[in-house]
Amino acid sequence: MHLRHTTSALLLGALAFGLSACAPGPAAPTSDETGSEGAAGDGHGAVANAAELSEPRLGLTSIDPMGSVSHLDLLDETVTEIGSIGAPEAMTTDGRYLFAQTDAGLEIVDSGVWTWDHVDHFHYYRADPRLIGTVEGGGEATVATTNLSTTGGTGVFFAESGEAVLLDTEALSKGAISELFRLTAEPGAGMVVPVGSFALVTEGTGASTAVVGYTSEGRKTGLVEACPHAAGTITTRVGAVIGCGDGALLASVEDDELVVERIPYPADTTAPAATAFDNREGRPTVAGLAGDEGVWLLDTRERSWTLLPAPAPLVHVTAVDDEDENVLALTEDGRVLVLDAVGSVIAETAPLVDASLADGWTPALVADQQRAYLSAPSERQLYEIDYADGARIARTFETATEPLFTAETGR
Repeated sequence: MHLRHTTSALLLGALAFGLSACAPGPAAPTSDETGSEGAAGDGHGAVANAAELSEPRLGLTSIDPMGSVSHLDLLDETVTEIGSIGAPEAMTTDGRYLFAQTDAGLEIVDSGVWTWDHVDHFHYYRADPRLIGTVEGGGEATVATTNLSTTGGTGVFFAESGEAVLLDTEALSKGAISELFRLTAEPGAGMVVPVGSFALVTEGTGASTAVVGYTSEGRKTGLVEACPHAAGTITTRVGAVIGCGDGALLASVEDDELVVERIPYPADTTAPAATAFDNREGRPTVAGLAGDEGVWLLDTRERSWTLLPAPAPLVHVTAVDDEDENVLALTEDGRVLVLDAVGSVIAETAPLVDASLADGWTPALVADQQRAYLSAPSERQLYEIDYADGARIARTFETATEPLFTAETGR
């Protein structure tokens, strides 16, 4: 999930939630926690000094306009102040780390909570949250992540300098920044997309853009695939998606080799291409706006596109990809819509973030298996929405200042 603030004014104040007294750090292990030091490196997402939990410890980790980072525990509603970074301009998250664009470069925050997807079951962990450090680079940073926060790579592309960086995600899980490679490419919009022990790096611009395969050591694999007007990436259980002007590329590793499949848009479509994607963490189907004409759904398992009509002007969509094939949408007037598989509105909220949108903020809308969460910077609130129960507002969390960028973490 990539978020950007579209106004230049940054409001002052330190982020503090009006919920309960701030906790100085993570709570002591409870009955749902077991030490996992001995399990570190067993392939299940454990790291030293982390506790394994019986259920996910979900939270909302937010950065305010001045860079103060706080974590709201959604189980007991306590708040931990993690620290301060530079004033944020944009943020990307993988559900554990927050990658914040600041004047210093790309600053990385570890929320200290994560889930390891083992396909047929999950492992849940909790450790101390921390500020990891800064990846230096020139200009806007585009970040691409995977669904695993303790292994593989995390890709960063700096638009102004054209630096393409692959970070070691295992090192991040230990609180360190280690670059697997740093390449110099053509300045401009670009991506470094991690795929297992490989990465795809965009080269060229506009209609001549292609993606080129690299090993984690920075050596070319020989794979080159055209991807005109490349924009947007997300990783599902099936593989890594890269948006192209004529469809999408789906990258995966088969028999230790990097493989790319092309999923073209339907031949008769005139709708604009999707340039960003979002979904419930790891699910096969992803959603993206088709300009102002509708919502693109890409089923990476079926390798197929579906275009849903837009019931109202929209600013963001995410695929819940549940049994009912629901899609969540945020409208330009601040409502959250629940859409069914054909795009009909089956539930909606009142306008919740109309003031934030009018002020140029970018509210975060993220879905998990049970709830959706919506940040409201101008309203100084965070909403928990039960999208399966008529889009009912389950909880509202008041904040003392603007939660400029918010991630649901622990998922």
